[in-house]
Amino acid sequence: MNENGLPGLDPRLACAWPRRLRQVRVRMIGAHEIKNWVLHDSEQVLVINKPGGVVCHPSKAGPWSSLAGAVREYSGMNVAYLVSRLDRETSGLVVFAKNHEVAGRLQRALSLRQVGKSYLAIMTGEFSRQVTVAQPLGDDENSPVLAKSAVRPDGQPAVSHFTPLAQGGGFTLVRVVTETGRKHQIRAHAQWLGSCIAGDKIYGPDERCFLDFIEKGWTPALEKRLLLPRQALHCAELDMRKAGIGSVFSAPMPEDMRVFCETRGITIPEGL
Repeated sequence: MNENGLPGLDPRLACAWPRRLRQVRVRMIGAHEIKNWVLHDSEQVLVINKPGGVVCHPSKAGPWSSLAGAVREYSGMNVAYLVSRLDRETSGLVVFAKNHEVAGRLQRALSLRQVGKSYLAIMTGEFSRQVTVAQPLGDDENSPVLAKSAVRPDGQPAVSHFTPLAQGGGFTLVRVVTETGRKHQIRAHAQWLGSCIAGDKIYGPDERCFLDFIEKGWTPALEKRLLLPRQALHCAELDMRKAGIGSVFSAPMPEDMRVFCETRGITIPEGL
């Protein structure tokens, strides 16, 4: 608040010149693709294995520019009830409820931590011991990236368990189990550990990589620094038995993360 009792100006929203940022091209979904992404289709839910680069929420570019829109077109539902979402660049399991009642029940189950979530991630550095990060998260007010989160004492409680699975070439393949679902939780906790997810434009080697990507797109300079065009984070398992669905859903590690591991001598455990 300023001296007049009015909300203060967030300096991250101000700019000294009218900088024109390039709009990141929307990844359009082909009608033939969505069918191949469906892992489970029942009377209650539709479970999708989302590839990286696909937006979950509807956009202004039409129904086939988002997963929610594509699911609605594919299924014929009037409303696609998005129960669990992922960031654009994160791949893996996304759940849609088929009616309002089921959506409400699953949302309550998520808020009560009755849905188990497990991720696969490729992190910088090699480590072999499990670590739990129980650090509160809130907005990173020192970052030029408005959406960035950070560990801060007045943040919301957040707990992530990192279990290394294999190492090689300066990286570690990790299983991450989250107890909470804060914004960018795994990525912010990885940064707090002194590491980052391979390919992460915001929490990686320099958050300005994200601003460069928005302005210029994917460039050779960004490829040299980030190695991957998207963050190597994949939602691999959702345990929804306590939420009344009676199933544990799983999605195998995507090809881009698999190739990254193989080229760096990381032995991928069987079953992933």
